[in-house]
Amino acid sequence: MKKRKQTIRYSILGVLLLLVWLTQSLPAMGEAYARSVYPPLSFCLSSFSRLIPFALGDLFIFLSIVGVIAYPFYARIRKKHSWKTILLRDGEYLLWIYVWFYLAWGLNYSQPNFYQRTNIAYSSYDPQNLREFVAEYIDNLNHSYTPVNSINEELVCRETVRLYNEVADSLGVHRPPHESPRVKTMLFTPFISMVGVTGSMGPFFCEFTLNGDLLPVNYPATYAHELAHLLGITSEAEANFYAYQVCTRSTAMGIRFSGYFSVLNHVLRNAQRLLPEEDYIKLVRRIRPEIIELAQKNQAYWSAKYSPLIGAAQDWIYDLYLKGNKIESGRQNYSEVVGLLLSYRESKKGIVSPDLK
Repeated sequence: MKKRKQTIRYSILGVLLLLVWLTQSLPAMGEAYARSVYPPLSFCLSSFSRLIPFALGDLFIFLSIVGVIAYPFYARIRKKHSWKTILLRDGEYLLWIYVWFYLAWGLNYSQPNFYQRTNIAYSSYDPQNLREFVAEYIDNLNHSYTPVNSINEELVCRETVRLYNEVADSLGVHRPPHESPRVKTMLFTPFISMVGVTGSMGPFFCEFTLNGDLLPVNYPATYAHELAHLLGITSEAEANFYAYQVCTRSTAMGIRFSGYFSVLNHVLRNAQRLLPEEDYIKLVRRIRPEIIELAQKNQAYWSAKYSPLIGAAQDWIYDLYLKGNKIESGRQNYSEVVGLLLSYRESKKGIVSPDLK
């Protein structure tokens, strides 16, 4: 009976692994998963996880790591199994986690990208369009500036859901599965701040979490970014793009400014790399001094919490993870949001008055 159960278990695992690999290999299956399978699946998983007050996924990952490491020692001390059996069991458990990860969320990596979903053409950088884009961005950033000294979580939730529903069809993203998605605070916030992570998507239970150390100005854009991941967006650049689009459409000035402020470093980094130094300096000098000061304080705040050693290790692991899931640029993917914003701006020329939105 035990042998039979094991055979059935291995057979099911094998079929699920094959299904995952086929979906990753066949674009039509990846698109079908993202369009038809993930939305109801995420609704079911998030409906369950939102009943739990803490970050269930964080706890699951922590206990799984502890279990995989501790089980071999426990089993050998108790002399229950041979090393071969112990390693096979650990390996099987990791394969089940692998399957769960991809079936619950990870197969969204196989869906068409932003340009394919929206039929917006990619616009390559050139000095002229980048200079125009950055100039307009800075104007909008300056105009949107408002001190953000507190977090109105209810308002952020309401506005973000409303605006995702508004842009869903035109920008190729799913609508939120719930009117009031439940965001959770990361269980290990001090450690998470040490590696420079401000939020995460919990794929196993379709829940999204935010770093408990978030500053008020960071909160709205980070909320919208992580909600984009919950909506099936895997690319960090796309999640940044959607957070920007949603927040900068808000009538709440704090949320609007958070959207513009969230891509400031990415815009300046690209401008510095691609524009002549004289042009770059002129553009930077146009930014309001209050915003420059806020950016410096923001960087100092997170730098004080960051551990270079642990952060570098996390960056290396995450870079490998992204590249292993068809994000060829790895962690550089975050800054590719500028290319998306530029392409979207170019697509709107002649349709609406020029604006970054």
